[in-house]
Amino acid sequence: MQIYLTSEQEREADKNAISFGLPSEVLMKRAGRALADEVQAAARRLNAKKVLIVCGTGNNGGDGYVAARELLARGFAVTVYCFEGELSTGCKREKKRYTGKFTRTVAGEIIVDCILGTGLNRKLQGDYATVVKKINAADAYVISADIPSGLHGDNGAVMGVAVKADMTVAFGHPKLGCVFGEGFDYCGKIVIKDIGVVADNDCAKAAEDEDIAAFYKPRKRNSHKSDYGSACIIGGSEEYLGAPALAISTALKSGCGYVYAVVPKNMKYSLAAAYPQCIYPEKPLSDASAIAVGMGMGCTNETYDTVCALLKSYKGKLIIDADGLNALAKFGKDALSQTKAKVLLTPHIGEMSRLCGLSCEEILCDPVKVAKDFAAEYNVTVHLKNAVSVTSEGKTSTLTVRGTSALAKAGSGDLLAGLICGNAARGLSVYDAAVCSQYVLGCAAEVCSETLFDGAVVYKDLVENLHVALKRLTKQN
Repeated sequence: MQIYLTSEQEREADKNAISFGLPSEVLMKRAGRALADEVQAAARRLNAKKVLIVCGTGNNGGDGYVAARELLARGFAVTVYCFEGELSTGCKREKKRYTGKFTRTVAGEIIVDCILGTGLNRKLQGDYATVVKKINAADAYVISADIPSGLHGDNGAVMGVAVKADMTVAFGHPKLGCVFGEGFDYCGKIVIKDIGVVADNDCAKAAEDEDIAAFYKPRKRNSHKSDYGSACIIGGSEEYLGAPALAISTALKSGCGYVYAVVPKNMKYSLAAAYPQCIYPEKPLSDASAIAVGMGMGCTNETYDTVCALLKSYKGKLIIDADGLNALAKFGKDALSQTKAKVLLTPHIGEMSRLCGLSCEEILCDPVKVAKDFAAEYNVTVHLKNAVSVTSEGKTSTLTVRGTSALAKAGSGDLLAGLICGNAARGLSVYDAAVCSQYVLGCAAEVCSETLFDGAVVYKDLVENLHVALKRLTKQN
């Protein structure tokens, strides 16, 4: 798991390192040298020699001065653009040690952004905004120290204007702002450098390949379908005929033994022709290993009644998606408190807004807290879907950062719901099923994006590449 920090958690991590015997001067020296290493590597790739380092007045600027000294010693033509003002102790110390040239021109083959760190909480104005715009307009390879200046450290919001980097060198642990909001689009390639900071255990963590591979143990040759559980999909209506079909398609690919689908009668024959491996009962199976409900059902009293009946009587793993969530928001989410099932809610930002009463903007300001608080209040697991998704059961939080814009299309949530249901059916907890399924679907999108235009990817492309993603994740050839 990769740890991601808020701005406050980064400050605490620095304090922890100092309390364990690492002086702040040593941390700054390590950060500056790590930054210099990445600048040097980039210069070799680009055959570049001229480096401009833009230093602010805080510790981020101090890191820049250390990097400038290192690069001078390695033979680079380094100049520094410095902001005037009251300098932090570390920045003042390192600026005095720098003996190279200064400039008032924003130009170079490589520009290193060391203007501002993660503590930014207001829009950039004046000289700061002007210089950031000049960096973005320059014909240069841009590297940001820790986080692009102007990007909010916690949620990735652009604070008026922000540096658009080709690479971001994250010290210790990447910040949430590097992946939330505009983070991916402004950070470029994120390189993580260990400088010795110590993070607390309650930080958000992101799943990595080895974490997901652990959910796919080798299957015994001597096994049968009953060994791998049963998934039941409940969905569909006259208006949304395709939703259950999408969920069925991924449930069948999940590795579970049985897939059932409870759908309107007028849909059964066409679905059976497309998915003959699926079974089509009249009513939900009370003994199914996992049930997913809500996809394409419509936000109606009937949908709400179905969800409530499952909450009251079903004791397995219950995934509530799409119109199941909308019905709870409209007719009463207190039904969640009266269940024996292990419940997973899978809202996107709009559905979460309807469920919790916060605006989409408020949710995006701190999606980890919103997911965690709602999960704790209703004793459920929440998988809050977005470009980076958050899974929480009220105590811990896991991010899923894999994927591409190929998933930004209607129906992706239905594919995810079916995959979660199938993975839960074959034995994963609803928490792990959500993380695992989102990760694998994201990897399948990445496979598609290698050969297809993101906007042209359709559900069949994603489904047909699930096995490719799984082969890569589990390192099976």
